[in-house]
Amino acid sequence: MSSDIRLIVGLGNPGPEYENTRHNAGVWFLNELAARFNTSLTPENKFYGLTGRITIGTQDIRLLYPTTFMNKSGQAVAAMANFYRIPAENMLVAFDELDLPPGIAKYKMGGSSSQNGIRDIVARMGNNKDFLRLRIGIGHPGHKSKVTGHVLGKPPANEKTAIDDVIDEAVRCTEMLIKNDLKQAQNRLHSFKADVQG
Repeated sequence: MSSDIRLIVGLGNPGPEYENTRHNAGVWFLNELAARFNTSLTPENKFYGLTGRITIGTQDIRLLYPTTFMNKSGQAVAAMANFYRIPAENMLVAFDELDLPPGIAKYKMGGSSSQNGIRDIVARMGNNKDFLRLRIGIGHPGHKSKVTGHVLGKPPANEKTAIDDVIDEAVRCTEMLIKNDLKQAQNRLHSFKADVQG
């Protein structure tokens, strides 16, 4: 049974100063996915972000990078989901995850999250948590007081390589998820670990 994903969202903050920060891991994934399918993301004001469109197998899929700031991500997601009548169950949202180390990524269906972008999407989608998430590990700095600096900081080269490697695998697994099913994609992605060298 294939997954009926019709909207894939990559979360991050807009602007060159945030481009290479850990908080933009979701955007890195979306950019890699767009590149794999030879499409570019272009600004679309009514959706408050950059958008694109790809076909995986027989599935027509919209891509969205909200260019609101992270904590307002739901504004863009709700605008696009409402316009194209895409229910939450048909969305995949990729974002940076403090609770996973760099080099690990996992799919998760629904549930709560402390990630600001996810919380805003849930709120803007009528408190509907039932969408698939792709959690891309960025590691935890060890103390709550250091979290903001960590997520808005650039990962060192060895961590960035591990994140890039798992994003590459996540793109392949997302293709599998849409053509085949979530279980198969989960089994493959959740057994993958990119080592952080150094």
